Amino acid sequence: MLTLESEHCYQAMLAHDTRFDGVFFVGVSTTHIYCRNVCTVKVPRRENCTFYASAAAAEQAGYRPCLRCRPELAPGLAPIDAIARLAIAIATRIEEGTLGKHRLDTFALELGVSERHLRRVLQREFGVSPIALAQTQRLLMAKRLLTDSDLTIAEIAYASGFGSLRRFNALFKQRYRLNPSQLRKNNLPMTAPDTFICEVAYRPPLDWNALIQFLSTRSILGVENISSDRYSRTVAIDGQQGWVAVTPSSHKNMLRIELSTSLLSVLLPVLTRVKLLFDLAAEPQQIATHLGPLAADRPGLRVPGAFDGFEIAVRVILGQQVTVKAATTLMGRFANAFGESIATPDASLNSLTPIPEKIAAIEWQEIASLGIVATRARSIVAIAQAIANQTLILNVGGDVERTIAQLQAIPGIGEWTAQYLAMRVLAYPDAFPHTDLIIRKVLRENNPKRVLAIAQQWQPWRAYAAMHLWKSTD
Repeated sequence: MLTLESEHCYQAMLAHDTRFDGVFFVGVSTTHIYCRNVCTVKVPRRENCTFYASAAAAEQAGYRPCLRCRPELAPGLAPIDAIARLAIAIATRIEEGTLGKHRLDTFALELGVSERHLRRVLQREFGVSPIALAQTQRLLMAKRLLTDSDLTIAEIAYASGFGSLRRFNALFKQRYRLNPSQLRKNNLPMTAPDTFICEVAYRPPLDWNALIQFLSTRSILGVENISSDRYSRTVAIDGQQGWVAVTPSSHKNMLRIELSTSLLSVLLPVLTRVKLLFDLAAEPQQIATHLGPLAADRPGLRVPGAFDGFEIAVRVILGQQVTVKAATTLMGRFANAFGESIATPDASLNSLTPIPEKIAAIEWQEIASLGIVATRARSIVAIAQAIANQTLILNVGGDVERTIAQLQAIPGIGEWTAQYLAMRVLAYPDAFPHTDLIIRKVLRENNPKRVLAIAQQWQPWRAYAAMHLWKSTD
């Protein structure tokens, strides 16, 4: 649970400390507005400040978002403990806009807890109910689009997850005491007619070059393309297809996201996946301080996540006992053989990543015919079937131990593969592939149990420790 010590929060406001950006929000009683701690307005008097663990809690207390610091642009949270991870898991589902499509008890079942416990955890961590959290996130996304885009108000309502324009207008006026049109700007930058651009924030430092290098050597031919400092890929979510490209902002701690307008109806899950892929919720200074000398040279190193969990699962199975280059070649063949074709402005992006439902229905011999070892072909079909029938759920924030056990029950998936998937797909910050050959070489220790003993000093950030150990061999 996030404990808000008022004096500490106020000192973070006075210092405009970016480490606390998005960790808490401050409501100012004299203006009835809530801000980020990095807001550039004159810092209010201490007695006029009340601190909240979430934007939703501040809005529930009657505060409106600041138009200058824009709370909707604050980075997210990267929790450590189990309760906080559970809260973030459901918050991530809500951020994706899926609460309106699935009942809360469905999420509770997926996460292995009761619906009552889930509600209690959300109330404890964020101070609000699931519905209140969903409404705030939708409204903040809409506020962002009203300010930064030239989309129509109707397009913004639906892109933000609202089922109707009428409901959007009513809630916006009720919560913010403004008409949506009052936030429109007349000097918005011109964009291509089939392109939408927005930004997402992170806490510095961010080792963008290391991220790009890692993803580049593992990029999937036809699905991903990395050139210079630009990452782009094809996307298929809820029946919508298109492309997305990500580049770092040159003058602020944000990533610039460009996507095809065909994806506007699934904008929320696209942005959520981008944040996960680039580990934007991390608190790098806290992690680097904890890791000590191991992270001294690269304090902004992140753990690359997954835009698509099944995609990474296949990629890591293909990477067993072969070089990274060989696995990348095999993954390109796999995507070309089983992925649906798509036309994009970038000729190098011409295939969608294969979906588990399709792979679950084929014989393993079809995969093996691509030059893939039979045991790995069987593993790929088995994990596709488990995902397709929902006995295995590869999502952020779920029951990590249970998921790792389920993965290891699949023939051909061992401890290393399961821990690697926990790092990248489950975004578990304490996952650690202690049987990894490179890690053992760097630590000069061949006994996996002793490797785990050495790694205890890095808990609960062992996934980041693994990245540093791998990077030290470059």
